[in-house]
This record gives sequence, C-alpha cells and structure tokens, in this order.
Amino acid sequence: MKTYNIAAIPGDGIGTEVISAGVEVLNAVAKWDGKFKFAFDHFDWGGEYYKKHGRMMPENGRDLIRNHDAILFGSAGHPEIPDHITLWGLRIAICQPFDQYANVRPTRILPGITSPLRKVAGKELNWVIIRENSEGEYAGVGGRVHQGLPIEAATDVSMFTRIGVERIIRFAFRLAQSRPRKLLTVVTKSNAQRHAMVMWDEIALQVSKEFPDVTWDRMLVDAMTVRMVMQPESLDTIVATNLHADILSDLAAALAGSLGIAPTANLNPERTFPSMFEPIHGSAFDTTGKGVANPLGTIWCSAMMLEHLGQIPAADAIMKAIERVTANPHLHTPDLGGKATTADVTSGVIEAVRGLNG
Repeated sequence: MKTYNIAAIPGDGIGTEVISAGVEVLNAVAKWDGKFKFAFDHFDWGGEYYKKHGRMMPENGRDLIRNHDAILFGSAGHPEIPDHITLWGLRIAICQPFDQYANVRPTRILPGITSPLRKVAGKELNWVIIRENSEGEYAGVGGRVHQGLPIEAATDVSMFTRIGVERIIRFAFRLAQSRPRKLLTVVTKSNAQRHAMVMWDEIALQVSKEFPDVTWDRMLVDAMTVRMVMQPESLDTIVATNLHADILSDLAAALAGSLGIAPTANLNPERTFPSMFEPIHGSAFDTTGKGVANPLGTIWCSAMMLEHLGQIPAADAIMKAIERVTANPHLHTPDLGGKATTADVTSGVIEAVRGLNG
C-alpha cells in the first residue's frame, strides 16, 4: 500500500483547527479508498515558535520537509508580530526556495451557498485563478535608507524575469486547455507599467501560438474587477502577477460566497520540491479557539493535494462530500450565516465520504 508522507504545518490562529480537520478527512478518505494511506509529520512553526526562538521556523526547517510528498499549511499571521515577519518568515520562506511558482486558486459557487452577485446561481461563476508565486511584487527586492529621518526612502521593486513570466503563462495556457471552455484571460497593467507588464503581454502573445485551441484575451487589472462582478460568466481561467492575482482571488472568493471555503495550491510543477496546499482565509484570530472556523477551505485543499498526488477518485470523493455538506444549511458555519461548528462540518464531510460508493 502506498504511503504518502505529509508535512502538516498549522501555523497561527485557526490554522491548528482547520489543519486538524483536514488531517481527519484525509485519513478518512484514505480508509475509504483502501489503496493508500498517510503518514503525517506535525511542525509547530509560526508565531508562537517565533516568540520563543526569534524566527518563524528553525534554520533547517526546509530540510526537514524537503523530502515529503506534500505540505498541508494552515496560516501565517499573529497579532503580536508584524505581518511582514510572519509572511516572509514562514510561507514565503517555503514557497520561494521550493520554487512553488504556480499558485492555483479555484473558485466556484458550491451548492447551498448564495453569491452576493444578483442573478448568479452557480454555473455563471466557475473560475481558476493562476497567480505567479515566485517573483513580481513579492520578489523581496528593495530596501529602506535614512530610517527615521525626513529624507527616509523605501523601495519595493517588482522583479520580473522572462523565464518566470514564460513558465507561468505556459502553465496557464495548459490548464485552460484542460478545461472544457478552453478560455484564458491574461491580466496585466501594461498601460501604466510600461516595462514589465508590456513584457507580460508580449510573452503571452508568443506562448499563445503554442495553443491554437485556447481562446484568450487580455484585461487591465482595474477593468478586470469590473468584469468579475458584472460579467462573471465571461471568465474561466485567469492568470496574473503575484500581487494582482492575490487581490483578485480574494475578490473571487467573496463573490463565490465566503473566503472561508477558498483553497490554494502552491505548486512546483516539475516536482523537484514538494508542493504546498493552504486555505486562503488566513489566521482569523477573532475566531480562534471558538470552534467555529470553516474547515472547508482546508478540506478543498486536501482534495487538490490528492489530485496532485494522482489519487483522482479520492479527490473527487472529497469534492462530492463538500458539495453535500454545503447543500445542507444545518452544516453552515457562521461565515456562511449558520451555526455549525468546525467539528460538525468535519464530521459531515467524513460521513458523506463514507456514504459514497468506492
């Protein structure tokens, strides 16, 4: 029987609660499938680790998880620690060195969930947003000088390389090609950012010639926000820079009904390093310890992880179970307007998986 070694990193806030739920569901679906199992290694990295050791994870942290089959990640963010320290000290400290350059964020309206968009019931909003995850606005290039003085200056340089843009554009075209509509929208801001974004546009045009069966178009990021709200049915697969896609994917999750359900896959497509799967929602300290965090974002991430590992029937089983749970208003957590607990939703998903025919 195949055993997958998974690094579980709950991180901060509700991360512990939702990762625990994800582990429960993964073990349940492995038992349901009967052809594989999981071995989880748990790592207590995050804000509390930082308060004890002055860093978000140990110096050899990446070496400890380098040989795992995948990483299940909760969140990075602590009210007592500046956000740039928690983000760069943990999540980005894993994503960038492991070259997880393709950040994939599916968004669709699940059964039983109401979109804030009027006249949108479900099929009109079914997107995948692909975020370049290794450079751009989050490349880390920049600095501050003359701190505390009137002449203080700070720079953050958006660094784009041809190889970085080309590989994410090609990844996006391939993903669009695999979807029924074969439709891709490339998002830039090339009217104002006349160097890097124009290079994005040029590379998109070049790569598009390799995919004659994919219909594609270009949008400026500001116009894209309008299109997502007013014409959601016109979109399918979307690719954008690190910053632009980060913002657009949060809007997409809100339009689909809740940030608590949205998943992310940080992929190293070449599989040189393990890929990492995390919910979008963050640490949500306002609900930490109350037992009402929505675990569906993490559980959806678990399905994406199974798909990445090649366990398609198990991934499909989790998605069917999620849809049965969201269709039941009694299993809606407070972010969806209900009163269900994290444990209620987790049990509901597990029971739904067990009820499927293997």
